[in-house]
Amino acid sequence: MNAEPRQTTAAELKVQIEAERKGRPFLVLRDGVGAQQIVAVEEGTSELWVGRGEAAGLRIEWDEEVSALHAQIEVVGDECTLLDDGLSRNGSFVGEERVHGRRRLRDGDTLRFGRTRVLYRRPGEAAPEATVVASETPTAAAVSPGQRRVLVALCRPFKDNSAFATPPTNQAIAEQLQLSVDAVKTHMRALFEKLGVEDLPQNRKRVALVERALQSGIVAPRDL
Repeated sequence: MNAEPRQTTAAELKVQIEAERKGRPFLVLRDGVGAQQIVAVEEGTSELWVGRGEAAGLRIEWDEEVSALHAQIEVVGDECTLLDDGLSRNGSFVGEERVHGRRRLRDGDTLRFGRTRVLYRRPGEAAPEATVVASETPTAAAVSPGQRRVLVALCRPFKDNSAFATPPTNQAIAEQLQLSVDAVKTHMRALFEKLGVEDLPQNRKRVALVERALQSGIVAPRDL
């Protein structure tokens, strides 16, 4: 079942980051056993059907509340529109608002078909409503040199292709940069605040910090 949110692992986050780097829209969901699935909207695609049936490009075969052909995602260039004109019995939702007809999708929208939630991502979309506003996103200039060194060290494990990459501990960063653990903790607290993740649960902060750093360009792949 996909009704309950589940914490994204570092390995899953890395797959999402790789999808973002391709620059095309994509959809993120969990299958019937909770495994992350990513469906890319490839260049040249004009439509993507959602449903349980074999004809669906976004196939949700494990959810009996989803119709065989439930809804359609229309694609024009790199913009997507969700179309539900009553084809499905249980309807389609964006942000828990039922769609009647067409609804243009924006980066960060959460869709729901039956019990299954799907995250819509459109990398590079200007001023997305559901994510950090561009003008509020920190830049490299907002981060001190010392903080940036710590941030790069935190992100470095995500350079490789290991599916088990995880952010290093404060102790590991301290040893790598020849700093005290207290100094690393001070930098990390400042980074949590500057990148807007200070209110997240403790076990989510470090992964979210990596995500924000890479998405905002404060840390680029060449830095790793």
